Amino acid sequence: MNPYQAPLKDMQFLLENVFDATNTWQNMPAMAEMVDMDTAVAILDEASKISRDLIQPINRNGDEQEVRHIDGKVITPDGFKETYQQFSEGGWVGLCGEPDFGGMGMPKMLGVLVDEMNYSACNSFTLYSSLTAGAALCINAHATEELKEKYLPNLYSGQWSGAMDMTEPQAGSDLRNIRTKAEPQEDGSYLISGSKIFITGGDHDLTENVIHLVLAKLPNSSGISLFLVPKINVNDDGSLGDSNGVTVGSIEHKMGLKASATCVMNYDNAKGFLVGRVDRGLVCMFTMMNYERLAIGIQGLGSAQGAYQMAADYAKERVQGVAAGGSATGATADPIIVHGDVRRMLLTIKSITDAGRALSVFTGKQLDLAKHSEGDVKAKATKYVGLLTPVSKAFLTDRGLDATIMAQQVFGGHGYIRETGIEQFVRDTRIAQIYEGTNGIQAIDFLGRKVTGDNVATLTSFVAEINQELAGFEHVSDADKKAISLRFDNLLTIANHINEHKLTQPALINASAVDFLDAFGFILYGYYSLLMAERSQGHEDQSFAQQKQFVAKFYMDKVLPKADFHIAQVSQGDDAIMAMPADLF
Repeated sequence: MNPYQAPLKDMQFLLENVFDATNTWQNMPAMAEMVDMDTAVAILDEASKISRDLIQPINRNGDEQEVRHIDGKVITPDGFKETYQQFSEGGWVGLCGEPDFGGMGMPKMLGVLVDEMNYSACNSFTLYSSLTAGAALCINAHATEELKEKYLPNLYSGQWSGAMDMTEPQAGSDLRNIRTKAEPQEDGSYLISGSKIFITGGDHDLTENVIHLVLAKLPNSSGISLFLVPKINVNDDGSLGDSNGVTVGSIEHKMGLKASATCVMNYDNAKGFLVGRVDRGLVCMFTMMNYERLAIGIQGLGSAQGAYQMAADYAKERVQGVAAGGSATGATADPIIVHGDVRRMLLTIKSITDAGRALSVFTGKQLDLAKHSEGDVKAKATKYVGLLTPVSKAFLTDRGLDATIMAQQVFGGHGYIRETGIEQFVRDTRIAQIYEGTNGIQAIDFLGRKVTGDNVATLTSFVAEINQELAGFEHVSDADKKAISLRFDNLLTIANHINEHKLTQPALINASAVDFLDAFGFILYGYYSLLMAERSQGHEDQSFAQQKQFVAKFYMDKVLPKADFHIAQVSQGDDAIMAMPADLF
């Protein structure tokens, strides 16, 4: 298996030519002082070496050895602890963290590209640092200054790690039904008691402490509050004290991500500290959740990119069959890259991965604008973050799994055995559609809250901006521009119809949401494909520019029509879905 190589040229192209990162950063004083394009390119170059030389080498062993739970301790596979220490010493955990507490302060539109590299190299390993960064973000946004000063520096440095503790066996995705309790104490702290399940990175041996963000209920309260609960108590001087009643009941034995510790966590009068306001825990937690949803979308993207590289390399090396028109070299067998079906799969993966990367960088840009801008710019970016976050999570992971399965198919029978390594991508990526809110829940959030929640105003504004951009393209055919704008118009018509009937047909949104999100995603990817083709004109690397033209042509002809299927599905309403009585299933 060839070592993973980060697609640096594609990444720099998006920052520099497609989304004008330099101008974006210069217009945000906090960013202008921290980063320019030279700095960004240097960070990406160094990150590519880290992902290739440090992280990928532990991927296979992590899958085979797995996480172990021995005598109450969670032990990661050989090499993980040493790799995490080197990774942390390089400052990568705090790449986008707050400079006031030891973070590097880099923009999210750069951070998403580093995340992609790391997920391509090893899904399991990257989850530990991703969750730590998310926990630090939540603490910085909602905790007291005292808690920030006490916990953030060691989280950003990687000396401690973070975990998000939400659901319980009886609750699932409906967090109103959690039972974990928080008892107020005279010193202002709380004693936390209860159990949580499916806690990624809940415990491990990578860091000396794990900082849990735990949802719990106060006595006589109908709301949910959020608490910071360290595995090991932290003294006033920052040193570690005694154990804090936080233990691991068991670890889950999963289909994939076998080196990622998914724990059942038990809290027995564990000391915790309120984050944010009482009964506003979900509001605080969703600060972390929204970043994690984008991160998990990037997990799907990174898996797709890693799988694509393996499949493309294999297709150019594996000799089998003769080209349909006869071998150009007179050989008795050609590399399978000459076969139409293999090219179809590789081009599909390439086109959805390139467009997915564009979506991730654009969403990262909106997060930066929402955080560092003011006035109308901030307000619009905040709305676009809300609109695109469920799409980024769901569409990137759905297409990510599609891509890994197609890559496996390129290998034929060799893709189903462990020796090639491609099957691990399929297993590791499957969970991304499930956790941080299943993709069905993401779709319902998208259509029910983000699209019809404001009577289609944000989606209408977003589409209007895209149409304005399309009109200015000089190197894209009118037919291709029209193909995107007409489909967006159809989708807006359907969105307005659903909005008009959402009260009289209460099941309509739930029944239509997945197809609506998929239709939007395929059309949006078409726009990004054309945008990249347009901006690649005049690129100094002519081969790179030609590739963008070919990939955009393939997407418009072969992938974009999938949007029509999903639009047709939404147009059929909910009758066929809701009519059959439950007892007939």
